[in-house]
Amino acid sequence: MRRQLILMILPIVALAACAGGNTATTPAAATSATAMSEAMTEATTEAMTEAMTHAMTEATTEAMTEAMTHATTEAMTEAMTHATTEPATEVAPAGITISTANSDFGEILFDTTGQAIYLFDKETSTAPDCYDKCAVAWPPVITDGAPVAMAGVSAQLLGTASRSDGTLQVTYAGHPLYYFAGEGKKEVTCHDVVEFGGRWLVVTPGGSAAA
Repeated sequence: MRRQLILMILPIVALAACAGGNTATTPAAATSATAMSEAMTEATTEAMTEAMTHAMTEATTEAMTEAMTHATTEAMTEAMTHATTEPATEVAPAGITISTANSDFGEILFDTTGQAIYLFDKETSTAPDCYDKCAVAWPPVITDGAPVAMAGVSAQLLGTASRSDGTLQVTYAGHPLYYFAGEGKKEVTCHDVVEFGGRWLVVTPGGSAAA
């Protein structure tokens, strides 16, 4: 009976030893598990780093684009507002240019086209008195802006006077100035002519009538 018990126990011990051998961790298995763990950790860290870098780059790019768009829009709005509210600088119209040239009556006034200039001795102030038929024969010297003095002409003596139609007539030394309609350029054919109740005389640079 005792011998049978021993024989029965031996297979059980053998089975236990076999089972125990299956659950034991060998050095090779432990190393493999550690390597896998490290690989997984490294892969996860790398993936997280890449994802974070991508997210930060995208966020930075989006933020920069939004900031630039905002700045550009703000600058354009400000420029447009400034341009709208800033009063436009008015450019004064250019006035007629008065010059001098020699003639049979000495140095006298001309415009830059070579048309001789006259005064009307009937007029005793800057107020023009030559209208209608008189102004057809003796057109006034008209300017759109302040008249300009060339060399030999006194800028201090130049001025303007308003006519009844709102145009500006050039004056010189207090005399409204005129042309003669029948004269060509560089011609002086009507000095000391009496018409329309007064005498027509060419004008010296000093502002008086030529002799």
